[in-house]
Amino acid sequence: MNYKLLLGRLALLICLSLGIGGVAHSQDKKDTKDIKDQVQQSEKAAQVFKEIMDAPDKGIPTELLESASCVAVFPNVLKAGFVVGGRGGRGVASCRIAGGWSAPAFFNLGGGSFGLQIGAESTDFVLLVMNEKGMNSLLSDQFELGGDASVAAGPVGRQAGASTDLKLNAEILSYSRSKGLFAGLELKGVVIKPDKDDMREIYGGNLTAKEVLNGKKAATTASVSAFPSMLSHYSVGRPKK
Repeated sequence: MNYKLLLGRLALLICLSLGIGGVAHSQDKKDTKDIKDQVQQSEKAAQVFKEIMDAPDKGIPTELLESASCVAVFPNVLKAGFVVGGRGGRGVASCRIAGGWSAPAFFNLGGGSFGLQIGAESTDFVLLVMNEKGMNSLLSDQFELGGDASVAAGPVGRQAGASTDLKLNAEILSYSRSKGLFAGLELKGVVIKPDKDDMREIYGGNLTAKEVLNGKKAATTASVSAFPSMLSHYSVGRPKK
């Protein structure tokens, strides 16, 4: 028996095994890294929503939240400028489906402004989509608040929604939180559109934001479940009307 040949083949098999294992391990690390940013986006949105809802008598009225078809949260949106300014940020949205809330879809928020402004400011934005027309805007390729979809400043306080007809008229209610202050904001001129890169990285190339928000699930849904899970904590899901 040629022991040298046998040992050589054995060594080759060991090297190939280690090589394949190393590639698989590298791929696992790459996959984890690829979705880490999206996971953090969902977690940030969940934390912002929790902090707002837990603020004593200063959160989103329960009546309005129960009437909302979808909720979108854009944490840490940066507004900056000198005379001419702009804002930009990323966020997630989830819509009611039978038995709960959909997996999150990822969006970009951007828009310009003009006026006497100096410096930069980081703001959290929360949007309640109140009816089918507002939801259709969210499910489109992009839309402008105050243009393609009507928007109004949302009332604040646990019972503030009981005496208002905003939920009957506005397609979207908007809120902002900056420097600890949470209030309704008439957020006009802001353009929102799906973040196709984020969607592709977390769900693959086949699922669109519209499909995800309508309840279509993917294998990676659990990894980004922080935001819809937090919504479920404050409002039960139900079939869309």
